[in-house]
Amino acid sequence: MKSFYDYMMRYQNDHQFCDEMAKFANMMHEDSNFPKQVTKFSEISEYLELSSEYSAFIDVFDKAWQAYDDSGYSE
Repeated sequence: MKSFYDYMMRYQNDHQFCDEMAKFANMMHEDSNFPKQVTKFSEISEYLELSSEYSAFIDVFDKAWQAYDDSGYSE
């Protein structure tokens, strides 16, 4: 089972012009406190909800989590 963070790093990039998934992945990458080893929706969701800088990305997180879950990474 790979962590959600590991899954999201496939979207991380250094370009200024990127989609919402890439922006979210970039923020995760730059956040030294992000729970990188976590595989549970509730734990990551709580972290994001308590971190104001992620408030604009809650919908992106929901979509990303669904993709993560569908991908088989979470198994």
